[in-house]
Amino acid sequence: MTFRTMNARVNTRVVRGFFMLLCTGAGFSISQVRPDLLDHPGRACLIGFGFGGILVAFDEMLKGFSIRAFSAATAGLAIGTIMAWIVDRSGLFDFAAEEVRWLIRLGLFLSFSYLGMVIAMRSNKEDFSLIVPYVRFASQTKPDNLFVIDTSAVIDGRIAGLVELNLLEGKLIIPRFVLRELHQLSDSADEVKRARGRRGLELLQKLQAYPKTEVKIHEAEFPGETEVDAKLVLLASALSARLVTNDSNLARVASLQSVKIINLVEMGALLKAQVLPGDTVRLRIAREGRERGQGVGYLADGTMVVVNGAGGSVGETLPVRVGNLTQTGAGVMIFAEKVA
Repeated sequence: MTFRTMNARVNTRVVRGFFMLLCTGAGFSISQVRPDLLDHPGRACLIGFGFGGILVAFDEMLKGFSIRAFSAATAGLAIGTIMAWIVDRSGLFDFAAEEVRWLIRLGLFLSFSYLGMVIAMRSNKEDFSLIVPYVRFASQTKPDNLFVIDTSAVIDGRIAGLVELNLLEGKLIIPRFVLRELHQLSDSADEVKRARGRRGLELLQKLQAYPKTEVKIHEAEFPGETEVDAKLVLLASALSARLVTNDSNLARVASLQSVKIINLVEMGALLKAQVLPGDTVRLRIAREGRERGQGVGYLADGTMVVVNGAGGSVGETLPVRVGNLTQTGAGVMIFAEKVA
């Protein structure tokens, strides 16, 4: 059961309780205004309460009766009534005696009304084109694209580029507990954590400034859960939203629970420029490698390149030839040779 369903049930119970109180009060008021109808206040309150209970029971019987079904039933009732009126006016029953004519008329209206309602409720929206030619009914509302944003995705910063390029269109949902976690990071004594938290808060302000982006702070809390990751999965599932993150472990857990994921790490890997063995690229050597004579540099996308023969060229930018690519747990590592 989703939180949306739970809230709907609670709201329905509140409305029903308030309605029962109104009916009971109405019964008491009638006993005071018209004592000739109901002279006993207790009996009047009981009658009002019973009347409200009958309506609530009738409402319970109609559970699942949608607006579409109600519209179809109304249209079918109207069509059935028109058909009954046409048959009644056709002269087929002019021979009947006047004292039984009303029974025939009642039977016609009841029969055609029932058949019209049942047939209309069983039909789909395309069947109405037989009655109103060239008319098609289409939904004028589209479901919102909802994206629940993880703390790591906010701090990462790449989500701002996706929004700016209209690659992430919809409502961005920032849970209150994520915002609270960012505040805690920005107030941390650790300099690195403090910088990450402030970066995340600055990014949220930047996202709110985009005219085509709607950022919503969601107040949902999950008292039974203490971990932020578990809360994110529950919220995304309850809202039928996509979870935006760069945490691979969170992405796996969410996928197991049928939550749609946008993994920024995987997306970035797909968009990386492909470097093939034999290619020559210019690379700045950032530091020495583990082995003697090796230098280490980084491509523009952050991929680490180990260059043989470049240990003494730290700080220089020089051409290197790609040798082979090795897949590691952290990504791809490239081995290259210094071009003489």
